Amino acid sequence: MILVFGSLNVDLVVPVVRLPVVGETVLGEGYRVAAGGKGANQALAARRAGADVRMVGAVGRDGFAPVALYDLAEAGVDLEGVTSVDAPTGAAFIGVDAEGRNQILVASGANRFASAEQVEESWLRPPGLLLLQMEVPLAENWALLKRARAAGLSTMLNVAPAGPLPEAVLPLIDWLVVNEVEVLAVAAAAGHRTQDPQRAGRLLADAGGAVLVTLGAKGAVAFAKGKVWRIEALPVDPLDTTGAGDAFVGTFAAALDSGNDLASAMAWASVAGSLACTVAGAQPSLPDRAAIVARIDEIAPAQCLSW
Repeated sequence: MILVFGSLNVDLVVPVVRLPVVGETVLGEGYRVAAGGKGANQALAARRAGADVRMVGAVGRDGFAPVALYDLAEAGVDLEGVTSVDAPTGAAFIGVDAEGRNQILVASGANRFASAEQVEESWLRPPGLLLLQMEVPLAENWALLKRARAAGLSTMLNVAPAGPLPEAVLPLIDWLVVNEVEVLAVAAAAGHRTQDPQRAGRLLADAGGAVLVTLGAKGAVAFAKGKVWRIEALPVDPLDTTGAGDAFVGTFAAALDSGNDLASAMAWASVAGSLACTVAGAQPSLPDRAAIVARIDEIAPAQCLSW
C-alpha cells in the first residue's frame, strides 16, 4: 500500500504559441479544466501503475472539489483520508507552449489545511510506502515523516516545488526525488555549493538515503548505497510536459512497492514519465500499467556505474 499525503487541485490549462515574459500578456484560444495537484497526480500515477493507494489531503466545499476527486475515485484510489474544509479547492493555472514547455501558478487553497492528524495510526503499518511532496504545510510533512519512520514504513519525498529541507528531516527519507533545479536548491540549503545537479545528488546521498535526480529528456540518475544508476528517457514527441514528473514519481513508488529492484523501478518510471509528455493535461496524461508494459522494452536497462 502506498500512502500519499499531498495536494489536490484543479488545473486550468491554456495552450499558447509561446510562454509570456514578465509583464507580458499572451492570448490563448481556450482552456481545459482537469484534476491535478502533485499529491493527487502521484497517487493516480501509482494506482494506474498497479499499486494499492490511499490519498490523504483536503479539498474545499465548492464545485471544483468533485473535479479534483473524480479521476482518483474512478481509478480506485482510497479517498477515506480526504477531508473537506472551508477554503477553496486548490487550483493551478498552467500555460503550455507549442513545444510542450509550461509555466505554472498554484493557488494552494484547501491544501493549506491538510493535516498529518488525518492519517490514522493503522494506516502506517508496514509493509508500505509514504509518499510526500511540498504543496501542503511542510510542518505536517515532517510530523508525518517522523510517525512513518517510527512505524517502520518506507518514505519518499519529492521536493516539488523546490525548497530547503531541515537538517533533521534528511535522515528520515529513504528516497529523495528531485529534478535538476530542485536538487541544487536542496543541496545549497544543506551547505553544498555546486551547480552540477548530479554532484549535488551525490553529496545529498552521502548524507542520507538514496537520491533520484530526474533529467527530463536525458532520463534520470540515482545515487544509492555507493552506486550510481542511470536510465535513459523513452524518445517521444512532447505535447505537454505538465504531468511528466508526477508520472515518473508515482510509477517509481509503485514499482518499488511491488518489489521491483532499483534498476527495474527506474525503467518503469522513465517510460511513464516519457509517455505522460505525449498527452495534454496532468492526470489525463498519466499512463496505465498496460501502456507502460507495451513500451518498457524500448529503453535499455538502467546502467550501474561507479560512484
